[in-house]
Amino acid sequence: MPKRIAINTGGGDAPGLNAVIYAVVKSAHSRGWEVYGSRSGYRGLLFPEELVRLTPEMVADITPTGGTILGSTNKGNPFSMPVRSVTGEYQNHDVSDEIMKNFTRLGFYCHIAVGGDGSLEIAHRFATEKGMPVIGVPKTIDNDLQATQRTFGFDTAVSTATEALDKLHSTAKSHDRVMVVEVMGRDSGWIALNSGISGCADVILIPEIPFDMAKVCEKIEDNELHKKHYSIVVVAEGAKPQGMEEVLGKTGEVGRAEKILGGIGEWVANEIRRCLEKDTRSLVLGHLQRGGSPTTFDRLLALRFGAAAVRMAEEGIFDHMVALCTPAMKAVPLAEAIQSRKKVPRDSDKLMTAREIGICMGD
Repeated sequence: MPKRIAINTGGGDAPGLNAVIYAVVKSAHSRGWEVYGSRSGYRGLLFPEELVRLTPEMVADITPTGGTILGSTNKGNPFSMPVRSVTGEYQNHDVSDEIMKNFTRLGFYCHIAVGGDGSLEIAHRFATEKGMPVIGVPKTIDNDLQATQRTFGFDTAVSTATEALDKLHSTAKSHDRVMVVEVMGRDSGWIALNSGISGCADVILIPEIPFDMAKVCEKIEDNELHKKHYSIVVVAEGAKPQGMEEVLGKTGEVGRAEKILGGIGEWVANEIRRCLEKDTRSLVLGHLQRGGSPTTFDRLLALRFGAAAVRMAEEGIFDHMVALCTPAMKAVPLAEAIQSRKKVPRDSDKLMTAREIGICMGD
């Protein structure tokens, strides 16, 4: 009987997920193995009728497409899954044992979990607490997983943000406006820093450097003195003013205990209007950064991750994550992979580059 692999995609979607699925299916098929996709995170393993057999024919044309053919969810933690009661209220239940029973009953050899730190933490719990043979594949547009040099989805998100900044230059210049652009990244400033430098922003505000609004306004005024009557400000969603906490967006989503960032771009825009009486507009790129076809870099990286995950399965390396350690792929313990998030170092060459070409970092 051929070995069976289960694969799921959890957390937020990211360009390149389908490329990982493609590589896993094709690599497994070359070994005579079968691959089954679990829809909406672990839901397919909880309700086996939602498992789908993935054949090379089914995945033949999915590599260039965005999203994930398996669907994803950031509300599907099997150790604390929100279930609606007969009264209409949601209560959290631990359904991990039921998932493990189905995994064993269906004869799966291992499980490939594709996701960010939250999804990989769940995978690690299944490995250590339930004995599930698990292999992690790192996915996040935020590029904040410490154990890998890059995560797929990041390059596409940066390209999307940079393209938006390029377009905003012309409209900002036409109207002598300040344009404040809020980008994703949670508590890490990689998207803001990379897109801000590439998009020739005047100001970049990141979570790693609490900012002073006086410095931001000083830069905009300096532009005016040099006859540049418009400015572009890039703000990471987790950026915060000195002495203040992050600005939070909507809350109260079912099954979401984590903070929901959002609104710092509008806050910064309001402060600029108040202090400088300058025509200022804000724009939240939001989920545009998650969508669309993956770049060449992200496609290749995702394909390499998927193929490497199957090689790890063949070698019996479980409770590990595939990591990019240029020029090779490396197996890193999941415990190490989820230990900390990757921040922008204060001595980063990119930070030095930003300052040297005249970009204000708010400090």
